[in-house]
Amino acid sequence: MLRKRIIFTLIYSEGFFMQSRNFRLQKVGNINWLEKNYKFQNIAFSLDELIVLNASKENKSIVEFSKTISELVNNVFIPIAAGGGIKTMEDAELLFNSGADKIVLNSVLLENPELVSSLIQKYGAQSIVASIDYKKNNELLEVFINDGSIKISMSLEEYIDYIIGLDVGEIYLNSIDKDGTGFGYDFETIDNLSKKIRIPLIIAGGAGNESHLIEGLKLDYVSAVATANLFNFIGDGLPKARQKIIQNGENIANWYVDN
Repeated sequence: MLRKRIIFTLIYSEGFFMQSRNFRLQKVGNINWLEKNYKFQNIAFSLDELIVLNASKENKSIVEFSKTISELVNNVFIPIAAGGGIKTMEDAELLFNSGADKIVLNSVLLENPELVSSLIQKYGAQSIVASIDYKKNNELLEVFINDGSIKISMSLEEYIDYIIGLDVGEIYLNSIDKDGTGFGYDFETIDNLSKKIRIPLIIAGGAGNESHLIEGLKLDYVSAVATANLFNFIGDGLPKARQKIIQNGENIANWYVDN
């Protein structure tokens, strides 16, 4: 059985990392500030993977973003997935050449499925993560692209069917309503969609403590749990959370035993 994963998501915007709540961004600090204040290099040993998303609105420069990825790769020795603003094969190639192990696609999944197909053909499906941002509107589950600014015509259920048809490697499913709240994942929606999703599923949006992570990891159809909550999980939060998850018997790597 494949090990499940704990993933940290860093939100990047124009040179700084951000705290996000319902997709409203608050500046936290640049990469040097992150390392100085939170010793991120040490914290990374409590993670299985890092996702870095470029949420820049004014200047979504892949070149500048790729420089940050290069710095992270030098300091953090775990797989990194990077995305946000990928529009061309050259954009993806730059991120891979900067040290990304995977790329994360969002808007381009709908806007240019031919590019998605070409990326899969060149780099393999295992290197492509499909990011889906959704929110509830009464009984409707609506999907948004372009950093949550544009609602698409398909429902979440329809869009997931579409995404699976693209043959991507895994899905990163993020609740805009839950984002940054620390109130827990949207398990109702996740459970309702579980029969549709036949590829690895990363759930995101709402994790505020290790109990939320454990609750997600217990689900057979969840491959990984992600959090972007800097203030709840940075410091000794992640090491303690991982140890508690291991003690709880969840199927994640135990560095002290597996190594």
